[in-house]
Amino acid sequence: MMPVTLRRLLTGVTATIRNPNVHLLPRPPLPYRHVHPYPSFPSSHPSLYLNHRLLSSSPTENPIPPNPLRTRTPLEKQFETWVQKLKPGFGPLEVNEALKAQSDADLGLDIFRWTAQQRNYKHNHATYLTMIRILLDGRRYRNAETLVEEVIAGACEISVPLYNSMIRFCCGRKLLFNRAFDIYKKMLNSENCKPNLETYALLLNSLLRRFNNMHVCYVYLRAVRSLSKQMKACGVIPDTFVLNMIIKAYSKCLQVDDAMQVFREMGLYGCEPNAYTYGYIAKGLCEKGRVAQGLGFYKEMRGKGLVPSSSTYMIVICSLAMGRKYDDATEVVLDMLSNAMSPDLLTYKTLLEGLCRDGKGVEAFDLLEDFRRKDSMMNERTYKTLLNALHFVNGE
Repeated sequence: MMPVTLRRLLTGVTATIRNPNVHLLPRPPLPYRHVHPYPSFPSSHPSLYLNHRLLSSSPTENPIPPNPLRTRTPLEKQFETWVQKLKPGFGPLEVNEALKAQSDADLGLDIFRWTAQQRNYKHNHATYLTMIRILLDGRRYRNAETLVEEVIAGACEISVPLYNSMIRFCCGRKLLFNRAFDIYKKMLNSENCKPNLETYALLLNSLLRRFNNMHVCYVYLRAVRSLSKQMKACGVIPDTFVLNMIIKAYSKCLQVDDAMQVFREMGLYGCEPNAYTYGYIAKGLCEKGRVAQGLGFYKEMRGKGLVPSSSTYMIVICSLAMGRKYDDATEVVLDMLSNAMSPDLLTYKTLLEGLCRDGKGVEAFDLLEDFRRKDSMMNERTYKTLLNALHFVNGE
């Protein structure tokens, strides 16, 4: 008996001889394996823009092949026009000029990425700076953050304008606040990219924006002290704006002796105190309880013709009133009104009710009428509220 395997073999050979076209029958197609044909346009060359997009896309993506007969978009045409303007062997200077001419952040980023893929070319600090500025103007913050991380990783040589621009961006983003100080430390440890006055102004301003309450102030005051010392160690000469921020930080934390020391050092740097300088120290002294010194700074400021802010006026008035120096407080109120500023309800009540509690009710009522005549911003509701409060305190 013939074995089963041999019988199947002979049967297959016989069928092939009888029907020689058996192997020509159509076979099922092979499975699709991510074949991306490059698009073919009616023009003489494929779209550089689409090729750049395909190469720049993530390898995990599976884009749908584009229609080969479609027309190019204006963005594609602009991209290819600028790419063709870059002559062979272009360098960072030519790329920087091309980027500066872009008003569209997305188009600028495409040109920036395409040039980075070309042989024998590498972006420098100028092209990164220009691209980051374009992205920030176009509100492409995520892309700007990516470029910042590339620079920190060593994508190009460092420069002070580039790093200051990165610090400004990070200081303006809540989640990148700590990253700004990482960039600063990188500058501090470099040999040819030391921090300058702009660097310290950006960092100090960013710290002061976080001085919301007393407990938080003390946390960030250590950073302010450290920056101040490092600025002196680097030989950076501060200006009035930077010194005022340091004085403000000390005053908010009621470290008024440190604030006054910085005030006395201003002349060594050729800086002249302004209204903000005196205002920060006067408020700090009054809040510390050293009202007489605070009043002295206020008078010195007015003697130089400098006008305090409304908050400085009101803190000085309240401090004097709570210290029973009603004549001085009244004089400051009248000075405030003469400069077209008006105290708030709490400031008026502190002064007038203090007079009533000290048995000077008649003087308080007369002052209220005087303030009503001279304060054009006091409305009827505020007047009646103060009047009722005085009657209540006097027991009427």
